[in-house]
Order: sequence, then C-alpha cells, then structure tokens
Amino acid sequence: MPPGSNPVPARVQEDIDYHGKISQAMTAERTALASALIPVTPYILVACIECYRRYPEMMREIAASMDPAQIGAAGRVPGNQIDAVHLWSISNLPLVARQVLEPLGMLTPKEDLETLATVFDFWNPAAKAFRGDGTRQAWDTGLSVPAYGPEIIAALVDASVAVTDQDRPLIARANASLTSFLFLLYFDTRAGYQDTGPYRLADGRVMLVRDFNEMGVGHFPWSAEICGDLPYSNLTIGFIMRDVEVTCNDWGTSTTNPSDYMENVEAIAMIDPSNGGWRVLGLADLAPLTKSVLSAQRSLYRMIAGMTRKEKIDAGAYVYFSFLLPFARIAGVENELDWSVPRDSLDLYELLSMIEETPTVEPDPSVAYYAPLA
Repeated sequence: MPPGSNPVPARVQEDIDYHGKISQAMTAERTALASALIPVTPYILVACIECYRRYPEMMREIAASMDPAQIGAAGRVPGNQIDAVHLWSISNLPLVARQVLEPLGMLTPKEDLETLATVFDFWNPAAKAFRGDGTRQAWDTGLSVPAYGPEIIAALVDASVAVTDQDRPLIARANASLTSFLFLLYFDTRAGYQDTGPYRLADGRVMLVRDFNEMGVGHFPWSAEICGDLPYSNLTIGFIMRDVEVTCNDWGTSTTNPSDYMENVEAIAMIDPSNGGWRVLGLADLAPLTKSVLSAQRSLYRMIAGMTRKEKIDAGAYVYFSFLLPFARIAGVENELDWSVPRDSLDLYELLSMIEETPTVEPDPSVAYYAPLA
C-alpha cells in the first residue's frame, strides 16, 4: 500500500459517511413516498436488495469493458442517462439495502466491505468525470450540476429561439405533459427527466437545461405498447432566463427563484439528441408532441391500473434496478448482463411486498443515516 493512502475499510467508511450526510439532508426535504396507483415503497426496497447483492459483480464486468471515468465523461453530452440521479442511485440504493439487511442479521462484515468497496470504486471516478469540476455531487457545490461544458451550452444558445407571451402557455403545457408522462413511465420516479445547471451566460442570463430521456420504445417492457407513436426518444430543452436564481440537486430536480420562472424565459432551445444526433426543433413541434404524449399517458395509466400488485412491484423494482443499465450500455455490455427482477431478493420478497409506505421518521442528526461498517 502506498505511503499515506487510506486502507480499504477507512475509505469505505468515509464514503458511507459522505453519502449518509447528504442523503439524510435531501430526504428530510422530501415528502413521504406514497402513491394511490403504484406500491412505491415495496418496489424500492426489493430493488435495493437486488442492487446490493448484484451490482458489485455487474460493476466489475462493466469496468472490465470500459473505465468508469470514461463512462462518467460520456454523460456530458445530451441523449444518454449517465446523469446525476442515476449516479446517486447506483451508490445509494445498495446503502439503503443495508438498512434492511443489517437488522435481520443478513450482513456479513467481510462481504459487506467487499460489496461497498466495489460500488464506491466504480462510483467515485464515474461521478467525478461526469461533473468535470473535481466534485462528486451537487451538494458539494451548493446545488449545481454542471453536466454540460461550454461547447454544448454555446450550441444550445445558437439553436435557441425567442419566446413571446403567446408562446409561454404552449411551452408550459408541453413541459407539464412531458414531466407527468415520464414520471408515470418510470413508475413514480423522476429518473426519466433531469435538470442540470445553472449555466451562466455571458450576457447575464442563466440557462436551465432539462433532458427528457428514454421516452420512446426502450428497455422497459411496457414501452413497446405505449411509446411507439412518440416522435422522439430523447428531448433536450434549454430555458434561457433573466433575473432567475437556479439550483439543481442530485435527484435531477431544480429550484428557482421566482418559483414560477416561465414569465422570465426569454428564449428556449429544443434539441432531439437521439442516437447521438443533434436535430434542432422549433416551437411548432410542441403542439403535436404534447398531443402524442397525452395520448400515451392515458394508455399507460390504463395499463398500470390493470396490473396486479405483484406486477406493479416487479415493474417498479426493474426501473430502479436498471439504473445501472445506462452505464453498461455505454460500455457495450448491456446485453451481456442479467437485468431480470426479482431474482436475488426472493428470500425477502414476500416480507417487503407487504409494506405499504415509508414511515415518517423525524431525522436525528446524532444518528448515522447509513449503518457504519461492522
């Protein structure tokens, strides 16, 4: 071991503490997970167990094909899902699983150390390369996600068109339709759309970039029936605003001041980056897009409402477990890995599937959010 380097247990514990501090603060600001349509909490817990037990082997296979830092850097262009929320998830979901496994006496110290060391050795270089500024999460910089460099932002500015008062309702309706549809497509999670920024422009304005990803026919089994008529698989929108303060967190969510920023939007850029492309769209494309999205959402709602509870849990668990899939896709090994769920959580599946919702617990800063190493 090189002089001055941390032994593995110390490095792993530092990362546990780092993630715990940030996730505790973020969770304290979030409302409880509950849905009248989808059993969110049980599917998340099933997915977390799958992630803890299977991600290490899968990450080793992905890293053997492509360096995690190269994968992280690949996220710095529109049209893929190497993004803040997927990075947050592949590191934190295994940590959540430990909160279930430890009280049940199902954590082995040696295996736990090896599991987390593998997860963090993959996550750390990927996260740093994605952000490109030496930090690992939005929290490190006061809530900013600098996913795109100056060249991408300049290209979005060049593709932008001025927004009039007559355009704003059309833009707002399209934005609301897309976010609502993708929230449902991803089983009540925001992983399908991401906000990044703020990007400061030379003229004093600020840009907020919103990526709507994987909304066409993709790896979700239900997308084949629902998404075939959507005109784009991916859509990137840059909102250029004046006199607006913007922050973005690691769940892909932005906060603006003023909260209703649409009146301050002076221009927008719309790009279809599907298949590595860069097709500039215009305001005239918004109305037909909104119509097709609303139609798909109605069909999707009927489909999910017709599912059994187990089918909903399994589908939601697949969404969460497949947060690692974009990394495997960039590395070229997506089809070499087993993405079936449930598989390694079957011993706990019945217990977890009975849980209705996350209990409301007042955060206690004196208690570690994630269990320390044994």
